[in-house]
Amino acid sequence: MNAVQTYRYLQPSALRAAGLDLQTCGGPAANPRFFAGFLTAPAAAAAGLLAVAEVARTRYHQPVNPASLDPVVTGSRGRLRFESFSGCCGVYARMDVLPAGLDGEISGHGTTNVDVNPPLREALARVGGIEPLHVAVGPDDLTVSTMDGSVVERKVPLPGRWLRGFAEVHVLTAGFEPRAEIPAAEAAAFLRRLPAATDRSVLWAVPAGRTLRLTSRPAPGAVCLAGAGRLAALRGVLRHARTLRVYGPAVRAGSPAVPSTWELDTGALRVSLTLSPEPYRGFSGEGAALAALAGDDVVDDAELVGALLNWDPTIDVAALADAAALPDGRVRAALAQLGTAGRVGYDVADGAYFHRVMPYDAGRAERDNPRLLGARALVERGAVERDGEDATVRTDAEVYRVRRHPDGAYSCTCRWWARHRGQRGPCRHALAVSMVAAPVEVLS
Repeated sequence: MNAVQTYRYLQPSALRAAGLDLQTCGGPAANPRFFAGFLTAPAAAAAGLLAVAEVARTRYHQPVNPASLDPVVTGSRGRLRFESFSGCCGVYARMDVLPAGLDGEISGHGTTNVDVNPPLREALARVGGIEPLHVAVGPDDLTVSTMDGSVVERKVPLPGRWLRGFAEVHVLTAGFEPRAEIPAAEAAAFLRRLPAATDRSVLWAVPAGRTLRLTSRPAPGAVCLAGAGRLAALRGVLRHARTLRVYGPAVRAGSPAVPSTWELDTGALRVSLTLSPEPYRGFSGEGAALAALAGDDVVDDAELVGALLNWDPTIDVAALADAAALPDGRVRAALAQLGTAGRVGYDVADGAYFHRVMPYDAGRAERDNPRLLGARALVERGAVERDGEDATVRTDAEVYRVRRHPDGAYSCTCRWWARHRGQRGPCRHALAVSMVAAPVEVLS
């Protein structure tokens, strides 16, 4: 199902003799040109854009014909970002072109999704050496200039699963910490040792001197690597990279599979892949954002916080909290709400949120999350009976017990919790209990 997003373009995207025009929309004026200049690392940038496009055309779980080829492009102060999800929504790819990679001026901001078709991929694949690569973004286009001919790009609708994926990924990665950094040579050797692309096992990477060692079990400091073949898209960028950095949540012995981010840094740009906890799991169904969306004030808070976003390369949560006169927790919940429309992302390297231009629909959060709708219905029917830290939830056919543990996590006697053990967000019964418990709580 595709999201209902309306964008206006002056003309189709095209690769012309003068360069690549990728049409964009958004910004303070109609169809603004918010960047025009050269990319200082053209071969690396071409390889990075190809990697993002490769993820967009790949379905890692149950492979079929190429999927969407529609990376999202965002320009803000001093940054250009290219993002995509795989066809199965289990891999999130991003290329961040940093100030050192831009020889031009970011004069505005905007976001669009552009179709990267085979002729364009072929043109980018021929960029090498010191051949210049010029990018002009807007009016409603992204123009990338190479030494080759031209090809017309056509915009396609933004997949609805991508919006749900954006909402989940930024909540999940906001809890990541740097776990390892290894030089590019060791990174290349590590990637060569990985299992074949068809391997679906869940492995763990443990820092070992200047490299990473693979194990079959988690341990403190380890990073989950589920479906190692999903890192293949990074190989084209390796020859340009200085380091490989790996990010993930804290784990311990016996921890379940968790997401992770693998990032190559060239100095001028960063290319990263964020992997879902298991190859068959898409980010669009993880449920990580549900707890933040359960608050009574979250919609109004999101409207206020959204109006205060100012297109800095990173979003300062403390400064937003001061400007909005809200606690940090409510600002983070508001950012999660904005994330349901794709308006907010998270950069693990900067440890900060960033802003995209996309239409905000306050009702999308509930439409895209049946558990949230179900929880609100239970609360409205008076189905929740509190008993200290625990609660009873009565439905038409069943009675469930929800228990709150000392660490703030909830468990439930329903089938959903028995199946997922809290690893895919809260069930609707636990979510309903948190709603009647007053403040927004963090559920596992």
